[in-house]
Amino acid sequence: MTALARRLGPFDATMIVMGGIIGSGIFINPYVVARQVHTPWLIVGVWLAGGVIALLGALVYAELAALRPEVGGQYAYLRDAYHPAVAFLYGWALLLVVQTGGMAAVAATFGKYFVELTGSALPDAWIAVVALVILTLINCLGVRSGSNVQSLLMLLKLAAIAAVVIAGLTYGRSHWSSHPVLDGPLSTDLLVRLGAAMTPVMFAYGGWQTASFISGELKRPERDLVIGLLLGVIGVVMVYVAVNVVCVRVLGTDGLAATTTPASAVMRSVLGERGGRLIAVGIAISTLGFLSQSMLTAPRVYYAMAADGLFFRAVARIHPKTQVPVVAIALQGAVAIIITLWGTYEQILSYVVSVDFIFFGLTGLALFIFRRRLPPAHFRTPAHPVSTAVFVLACWAVVATTIARAPVNSAIGLGIVAAGLLAYLIWRRR
Repeated sequence: MTALARRLGPFDATMIVMGGIIGSGIFINPYVVARQVHTPWLIVGVWLAGGVIALLGALVYAELAALRPEVGGQYAYLRDAYHPAVAFLYGWALLLVVQTGGMAAVAATFGKYFVELTGSALPDAWIAVVALVILTLINCLGVRSGSNVQSLLMLLKLAAIAAVVIAGLTYGRSHWSSHPVLDGPLSTDLLVRLGAAMTPVMFAYGGWQTASFISGELKRPERDLVIGLLLGVIGVVMVYVAVNVVCVRVLGTDGLAATTTPASAVMRSVLGERGGRLIAVGIAISTLGFLSQSMLTAPRVYYAMAADGLFFRAVARIHPKTQVPVVAIALQGAVAIIITLWGTYEQILSYVVSVDFIFFGLTGLALFIFRRRLPPAHFRTPAHPVSTAVFVLACWAVVATTIARAPVNSAIGLGIVAAGLLAYLIWRRR
């Protein structure tokens, strides 16, 4: 029987972790926080706090990877800690809501920037579909092929972000020193606004968990994934904080809150229209890098589901030459294309947050379960159980906040997950 090929190392894992987190959002999202809190220190502090929580999560996942270095990563953790039904619901949500909706939205963003940069007469959606088809084919050629493309795009993405940071620090006029540390006295209103600001920040830091999906193709998953998670998340925290420092420095808090395209505003401010065009190229590359990472990682969950007998058998098929789950990869590409053409990704994205962070919290709790059942791993989460509990509570605080702010969309997302129970029972019966 053909098995997945273990061809990836710690560098690949680090690039996959960073690529799963950094999409086009960091070029756009800083204004969302600036509209909730209005001083430089609070804006940067919120992004730093989100990074600390993401790092706590990465430490938890690092120990889980050392304990259970299996194909499917988070899917396998949920299956072995709780029940196959819980893991199936996660894979179901990943395919129908979390991963594919995000891919469709990012593909559409790539199509828009590609048309803007090239002046192509083709519709945005067609460009998005072509990008998804090409990345699907590349990943069907082998995990090394997919990882090489992903790593190249990640390095280009970092170069684009570095250009924003360097240009802003070198040529931008500072607006930092004229603001107080706190946005008024410490009050209930300020705490509520801080909580509201943390929700998009936590979502912006999401994605590092997808690196766990390729555990079965890492040479030494119990070591390589630990290195990748820790270095990757720390690297992203540094990148996100640097971008926000530059946005506040160049635009000021009011200017940042007033624009919905802060990275473009920074580059136009310091380099004129040429800067705006350069950052458009960077955003296009960044979106393509996120799509590449998603196509590389998520299909491994559907493969693991099928291997467990909880999905179509063909999805567990591994190509004898390339040693990758070609049917699972094609499935991911096909569903993303359908949603892109259907144009429903904006609605689907609004269902994502509550669903995704429920499973984040459950995965964090899985570490408590495995600590009781399994012998110690070579990597142990520092300050457990306190650090793990903080991560779990932070995840579920995001869920509670999202449900309170968007009850209808959250209910639809949870309804899609609940419908997966029926699908699970059908496959179990088969």
